[in-house]
Amino acid sequence: MTPKRTVAAGPRVAVIGAGSWGTTFGKILADGGAHVTMWARRAELAHEIDEAKRNSRYLPGINLPRTMAATHELATALDGVDQVYLSVPSQSLRENLKALRPLIAAGDAKIVSLMKGVERGTGLRMSQVIQQELQCDPDRIAVASGPNLALEIAREQPTAAVISSRSQETADVVARAARNSYFRTFVNTDVIGTEFGGVLKNLIAVAIGIVDGVGYGENTKASIITRGLVEMTDFAVANGAQPETLQGLAGLGDLIATCQSPLSRNNTAGRLLGQGYSFQDVVKQMQQTAEGLASVAPVLQLAREADVHMPIVEQVKMVLDGKMDPRDIAPHLTTDDDTPQGERTNHGQADGGGALRRALQRAFDQFRNGGGSAGRDRS
Repeated sequence: MTPKRTVAAGPRVAVIGAGSWGTTFGKILADGGAHVTMWARRAELAHEIDEAKRNSRYLPGINLPRTMAATHELATALDGVDQVYLSVPSQSLRENLKALRPLIAAGDAKIVSLMKGVERGTGLRMSQVIQQELQCDPDRIAVASGPNLALEIAREQPTAAVISSRSQETADVVARAARNSYFRTFVNTDVIGTEFGGVLKNLIAVAIGIVDGVGYGENTKASIITRGLVEMTDFAVANGAQPETLQGLAGLGDLIATCQSPLSRNNTAGRLLGQGYSFQDVVKQMQQTAEGLASVAPVLQLAREADVHMPIVEQVKMVLDGKMDPRDIAPHLTTDDDTPQGERTNHGQADGGGALRRALQRAFDQFRNGGGSAGRDRS
């Protein structure tokens, strides 16, 4: 099927993957002036997006822009594009890239990861899988992350995100394409921190879902979010990230959104676990991938290699493995040691809560219209 093309003033882009987030990001780009071609694995979905400007399965009730086209043929989607956005399940990325490689590896199109996961078996971040499989210059690669629940954004509720690349130029080019009246982009060059923020918050959101499903209240959840940010920061910094990245949109901002929203797949998966469903039953019930479930094991392996202690994530894995009753998880979530400990609220620091207050203020400032960026995230 050849998509209908409508002239648009901005760059020509392809979005690979037409689930809720891929389609939403296509809408973001089209509303910012880009000419967007969506690639959908199923021909009938591509036809619906292309003809009706709807994605009724993944974004019910949302009208898509006229400038969005769609196809189920990869070569058609990628023909002459300036930027390629990847939005497929993290565990199938490598397989998808094998089909993409002959079409984009030799060109100079920017390649942007919209995924938040760690590859099982290798422990690689998505940008690393892209670089390895496409054998391309890492300066062509960018990642997008932040408090980005797809349906809210598709409804044009204002939010912000971070575009990160080793190349400042690449980050700037992608950020200019991926912004409009309701979606603001900041940039940084801390790819490690930006990607791990998006991965790790999913794991904490599963924990929040578990205790929510059990029936525990706001005190429990606030404790997990606060201590979860410490675990996220310790892990990311040990793997080469900048600590301030985890206090920005890709860390704290994404953590808050994912933990508190019923729209979050990871929160939903955790809630089903807390209600007593087995891991296998949860996977069957979820219509879309909850990346946090697949990332628990590889993240814990990386944590052990870096000698980072992650008690919250450890307890989540015990629930997933059926080795712990979800009702028993809360007393262990923030520490598994009875010895009194100092409250570290920033990487390696115990400062009486100052770091957390600064992190919250940073996130608030970045959300405000016209607010200045902080740390490494700059507009």
